[in-house]
Amino acid sequence: MSSNSAKKIINDPLKCADELFEGLVLAYDGKARKVGTRSIVMNDLRPDAPALLIGGGAGHEPIYHGLVGKGMADGAAIGDIFAAPSPDIVLEATQAVNRGKGVLYLYGNYAGDVMNFDIGAELAVEEGIEVKTVIINDDVASAPPDAKHNRRGVAGLVPVVKLAGAAATKAASLDELARIAQKAVDNTRTVGVSTKPGSIPATGQPTFELADDVIGLGMGIHGEKGVGLIPMCTADELAPKILDLIFADDLPLNAGDEIVFFVNSLGSTHMMELLILLRAAKPILEKRGLKVHQTIVDNIVTCQEMAGVSFSITKLDAELKALWDLPCESVGYTKL
Repeated sequence: MSSNSAKKIINDPLKCADELFEGLVLAYDGKARKVGTRSIVMNDLRPDAPALLIGGGAGHEPIYHGLVGKGMADGAAIGDIFAAPSPDIVLEATQAVNRGKGVLYLYGNYAGDVMNFDIGAELAVEEGIEVKTVIINDDVASAPPDAKHNRRGVAGLVPVVKLAGAAATKAASLDELARIAQKAVDNTRTVGVSTKPGSIPATGQPTFELADDVIGLGMGIHGEKGVGLIPMCTADELAPKILDLIFADDLPLNAGDEIVFFVNSLGSTHMMELLILLRAAKPILEKRGLKVHQTIVDNIVTCQEMAGVSFSITKLDAELKALWDLPCESVGYTKL
C-alpha cells in the first residue's frame, strides 16, 4: 500500500539532528571534532587570529555545518531539524573557536537564529569574548531593496562563507574579518524557485503545499512566500525569469563585471536539470557583458527532498576575487 509520507532511510525520526551530526564529524576524518551538545570545530586553527563561526538548523545539509573546513568556517553551531541552535550551543561553539582575537558570527536572516545567536553573543561577552555579527540576507524575492533587513539568507551563503573563510585565513583583526564578510553579503543576490516541497523527518509530511502544474517563483527553502506562482514551464523559459529578478535589484551588474554564478539544487532536483538551466542562463549573463569567473553547479543549500533550484550571483572586485581564488576544503564545498 502506498503512502503520502516521504520515505527516509533513518533510525529514530526524533534523533535525526544528533545522528547526522555524528556522521558529519566522521566525514571529516579527524580534521574536526564534536564540541558540547551539537557543535563542530576544526582541529587545526590558525593561532592568535579572529574566528569565523557559522550555524543554523539541521535538515538543510550540507549547509551550514558542512561548510566548516580549511579556508572555510572554523566551526558551526547546529540546531535541531529546521530549528536554530540554542544559545548554549552557540556559546559552546564560540568558546571552542575563540583564540583571543574575537569571533565573527555569520548566519542566515531567520528570527530564531538572530535571537539565539544574539543571546549567545551576550553570554560570550560576559566571558570576555569579543563578538561581531554579519547576517546573510541575499534572497531578493523576500523583501524589496529598501527593506533588506527583512530578507532571508539562502544559497548565497555558500559564496559568502567561502569568501569570509578565505578572509579568516589572513585577517589580523575581527573588524577586518567582519568588513570583508559584510562586503561579500552586500555583493551577493539569490532567487530560488520550487516545484515540490520537502518533508519533515519526524512526520514525513510536506513542509508546504504546491500544485503539480505551478512553480513557486522566489519561494524560500522552507516554503516561505516569494514573488508568486507561475505556470510550470521549460528551463529556457524559467532561467530568464529568475535572472530578471536579480538584475532588477539594487546590485549594479554592468558589462565587464566579474561574478561567481552558483546554480543550486534545493534537494531532489537532478544535476541534469541544473545543467540544462545553466545552459539557458549562461548566454543571458554573457549578453549582459558579465564575466563568469567561476561557475558552481551543486546541491549545497537544500531542504530534504524539496525540488527546485536557485541562482546566486556574487559580484567580485579585486579584493574579493583574490580571496575567492584561494583554495578551500570542506564536506560541503571544496575549491582546489
